Amino acid sequence: MLNQFSRTELLLGKDGIGRLSASCVAVFGIGGVGGYAVEALARSGVGSFVLVDDDKICLTNLNRQIIATRKTIGQYKADVMRDRILEINPHASVEVRKCFFLPENAGEFDFSQYSYVIDAVDTVTAKLEIVWQAQEHGVPVISSMGAGNKLDPTKFQVADIYETTICPLARVMRRECRKRGIRALKVVYSSEKSIRPQEDMEISCRTHCICPPGTQRNCTQRRDIPGSVAFVPSVAGLILAGEVIKDLIKTPC
Repeated sequence: MLNQFSRTELLLGKDGIGRLSASCVAVFGIGGVGGYAVEALARSGVGSFVLVDDDKICLTNLNRQIIATRKTIGQYKADVMRDRILEINPHASVEVRKCFFLPENAGEFDFSQYSYVIDAVDTVTAKLEIVWQAQEHGVPVISSMGAGNKLDPTKFQVADIYETTICPLARVMRRECRKRGIRALKVVYSSEKSIRPQEDMEISCRTHCICPPGTQRNCTQRRDIPGSVAFVPSVAGLILAGEVIKDLIKTPC
């Protein structure tokens, strides 16, 4: 029967679509990278999602985040992403967790229920715990490295963390993964050297933070405020989604 996934089925086959429909993907971080990853997974027919993000949409998110519009400013990112998924596929199951994932609350998440895990957060502590929990439960995981302060989307690559170069975040992750005995980790990273953002206090979030009321981690608490564009984090997110789809359709749920 013709449906919204019929064109995808022409390429993946009925069995592939069935595997995606039966899969649950947990996405940690629904920002510039994670939002596009979720969008692609929803449009590909993934049937179940767990969305983890404690942040609200801010005016400065409009330049790169697919869920950010003037109408959604001030709303929780995970809530807006859930509504978007259901507009694409009303039959999808979507669990929203409006919290910041850390080792302290990792026990509140049942990783054994996930078919795949996407790490699209931007703090090393959270990334390491996500990877550790996924691997401890035998769940495939893919991690996004740095997408800020970059302008060339063609520089993204898929590799094991120990094969990465250039990316400062990947360098830190390599070191910390080695300390924790994490022997392998699939990542999406950019080999482009980071660009130093211009120092303009008139447009700096650090001195003019406009995060919506109730935001737990506003810009004044961040060590660095990276520059960003529409066409870099989106590409990273789509590559993440593509890897997840490829792995899910070849692995029985």
